[in-house]
Amino acid sequence: MSTPAETLTRSDGSPVRVLVVDDEQMLADLLASALRYEGWEVTTASTGVAAVRAAKEIQPDVVVLDIMLPDFDGLEVMRRIHDHTPGVPVLFLTAKDAVEDRVAGLTAGGDDYVTKPFSLEEVVARLRALLRRSGASTAEPANILAVGDLRMDEDSHEVWRGDTEIRLTATEFELLRFLMRNPRRVLSKPQILDRVWNYDFGGQANIVELYISYLRRKIDKGREPMIHTMRGVGYVLKPTEAQERSERAAGPGGAGAGTQG
Repeated sequence: MSTPAETLTRSDGSPVRVLVVDDEQMLADLLASALRYEGWEVTTASTGVAAVRAAKEIQPDVVVLDIMLPDFDGLEVMRRIHDHTPGVPVLFLTAKDAVEDRVAGLTAGGDDYVTKPFSLEEVVARLRALLRRSGASTAEPANILAVGDLRMDEDSHEVWRGDTEIRLTATEFELLRFLMRNPRRVLSKPQILDRVWNYDFGGQANIVELYISYLRRKIDKGREPMIHTMRGVGYVLKPTEAQERSERAAGPGGAGAGTQG
């Protein structure tokens, strides 16, 4: 899997803001994780009421909106959002065979749609197109990721823990990159499989455990661990307590976890 070719930002250089609205929690989490991987700020909502409230608060740059919601439908959500944020692009999520939903969404002012089931890569590509059309700017890609004393150069594929270079296979590198792009965030096995291996998780969750064990041998062996298992939930990468104390002592100007430069 390649890194994003470019980082889209708001006109002031801050991260793009995306509102994801879907009442299927796992799907919403997968979408949010994929979009955060792009460097975007993501807010999720599971009802129409929550979506309209969130849109007022965050002023999103683009909205991913399921047609079917438990309180009122996506078309009404879009109308209410456009009342106070006119022109914000909307990407509808529709059922596979619901042609009338697609037509209704586009006729009512939606900008694009994808049908379920869909690939996360397709959603990201369509959102990028919508954001470019709406005026998002392009920043230089971020090449260095850092969490605690763990650093990754995404261009050269070099990784260091402190002053020690760590050699990884291509798959180990992609798994670590996903963890480092989401520091302190618990990532489930389905999320990891979808983002790193690009396939459904049925019967394959053991491959995540296997590759996490490979990473631990290379990243954590003989050191205070940074990769942690949250039983029944997933995995999280975070600085050690000593690294956290060092970052706090360094203050706002220090190299914080998850820094990209």
